[in-house]
Amino acid sequence: MTRNNILILTLAMTLFTPLASPLSDDPLTAVIAKPVSRTVDLPGEFFPFQSVALHARVPGYIEKILVDRASVVKQGQLLAELSAPEMAAQIAEAESKVQALVSDRLQAEAQLAALEATFARLKQAAETPGAIAGNELVQMEKQVDAQRALIRSRQDSVRAATANLKALQEMQSYLRITAPFDGVITERLVHPGALVGPGADSSLFTLQQISKLRLVVAVPEENAGSIVPAARVEFHVPAFPERTYSGTVARSAHALDSKTRTMPVELDVTNNDGSLSPGMYPTVRWPVRRAHPALFVPASSVVTTTERTFVIRDRSGRAEWVNVRKGSSDGDLIEVMGDLRPRDKVVRRGTDELRDGSPLPGR
Repeated sequence: MTRNNILILTLAMTLFTPLASPLSDDPLTAVIAKPVSRTVDLPGEFFPFQSVALHARVPGYIEKILVDRASVVKQGQLLAELSAPEMAAQIAEAESKVQALVSDRLQAEAQLAALEATFARLKQAAETPGAIAGNELVQMEKQVDAQRALIRSRQDSVRAATANLKALQEMQSYLRITAPFDGVITERLVHPGALVGPGADSSLFTLQQISKLRLVVAVPEENAGSIVPAARVEFHVPAFPERTYSGTVARSAHALDSKTRTMPVELDVTNNDGSLSPGMYPTVRWPVRRAHPALFVPASSVVTTTERTFVIRDRSGRAEWVNVRKGSSDGDLIEVMGDLRPRDKVVRRGTDELRDGSPLPGR
């Protein structure tokens, strides 16, 4: 074999010799600390911001109905009128009584003026010795005092009768049913001629404010700590899947439901275009945030047995089992809660065969 052939053979062997396998991965990995910010889909339900069943405060017959279901009304707008003839008779009687009592009072005041004038003349005459008897002056003074007491009594009667008349007139105003706030009539339950009156089972209309809605979200216990007042939260409704809505966190119950272990949280939602309705069930993209960074390790580092869940930490070259609780996942990492610190070294692929206190491989 020539020298050139030897060189060619050597080069070919070099080119086709398999490369050495790369170095194996480090069996340990560091605990990572990073903030948790994600969203979870939670169900919600819409309620009207205000809702009221309107009742008649006094008995009467429906005379007129000026609205119907779906009517948009303003605060103070007249919705219905009632008639109550007996109430008109009571008001007329009360007005007559007030007038009579006022006339009696005026008459008593005139009599008092006459008595006071007579008393004044007697006092003047009494300055002349022997002109009148002293007993006559005393009697006249007593008459004046009695008349003054009678006038006070008449004034009290007038005030009482006037108050009664005012109460009847206020009751008469209740024959006009008006809207207590802006909203939409969602139910009409009576017709003209119906006899209505006070009572929980005799409502006339249901009025709801839907220009602004309450979105109630049942937040699970593990996410209750992420409730941020005034935060903007997005949601979708099945009726308009292409649209993204948002609301503002306004109120929290600050108490968990004992059955569902959830906390009701209310969002205020503006509904100017009327596309949202009470009773809808939106899907809420609830933001989950933590006040402090969470600790993450590879999912393979967490060992779960029938007795415990743990990771294996490097403690001066020996294995140390550290009990943990698992949290949320983030790709290949998983959140762990336990006696760990950022940058602690844990075994990348944990196994219960690596006993607590045993030497770590390669250490």
